[in-house]
Amino acid sequence: MNFFKKLFGSSKKPDAPDSPTQADLPDADAANLAARLASAECLDRHWQSVGTVEKDVLAYLISPSLTGGPYWPSTRQAYRVVRRDHSIVLATDGLSDPFDDAEGLGNGFEMELFLETADIPENARGTLGDVDPLRHSWAFELLEHVAKTVANAGGITQQLESHGVLSLELPGFSQSHLMSDQLPQMFATADDAAGVLLGGPAPDFPTRLDDMPLSPVHLVPVVLITAAELEYVRTGGRSAREDLVARLQAAGVGHVSSVYRESVV
Repeated sequence: MNFFKKLFGSSKKPDAPDSPTQADLPDADAANLAARLASAECLDRHWQSVGTVEKDVLAYLISPSLTGGPYWPSTRQAYRVVRRDHSIVLATDGLSDPFDDAEGLGNGFEMELFLETADIPENARGTLGDVDPLRHSWAFELLEHVAKTVANAGGITQQLESHGVLSLELPGFSQSHLMSDQLPQMFATADDAAGVLLGGPAPDFPTRLDDMPLSPVHLVPVVLITAAELEYVRTGGRSAREDLVARLQAAGVGHVSSVYRESVV
């Protein structure tokens, strides 16, 4: 896992108060800004129906796309924090932004990723109004790495439509900054990889936003799986992925990434 140490901070979402108004911009730029603001409002409404949405987002001081990192639809790359009764949802915020300097291409990659867990170390949870500690959690490190992979692929909505729930391997588990310290060894394979499911099991809230301004957007769950479960899907392909989703649902685990659960295979 090729993790990089980055300057990282929090900011208000989604645009700074001193951003130019639509009247100050050329028509195309004004339309892009309007679509971006409408997209942010739609995402806000959705996440507010799920839990308590933090006012601040986790955002880079310098966009990774300007320093050799993967390109998102715009230079804005951020992560929302939604606090539920017993868990925290971390979600990408920008994969569905309208593309910079382009018209007629819809809401970016037409997707956002999210991970829900109750198992974030106390020192990394933060309290309401303080999101910065979450950048020191395994959950953020994992989601950030998956987001890089998905952005490099230009999104994965077509793959999800064609193949159903996907699996993704994260190599170099022992080299991670936080996951190797905060996750039990049962999540690392013999060849030093961790695994996730993308797109299932389904959460207890809607994952398709049809009221985005340019095109529908899918919210894609990222679910941490054990080493044994990863080996199962490595050898079994789509049928194993579908069976694993059914087993996680039957076990009451569902889409929530639980660090202390038993493997279901």
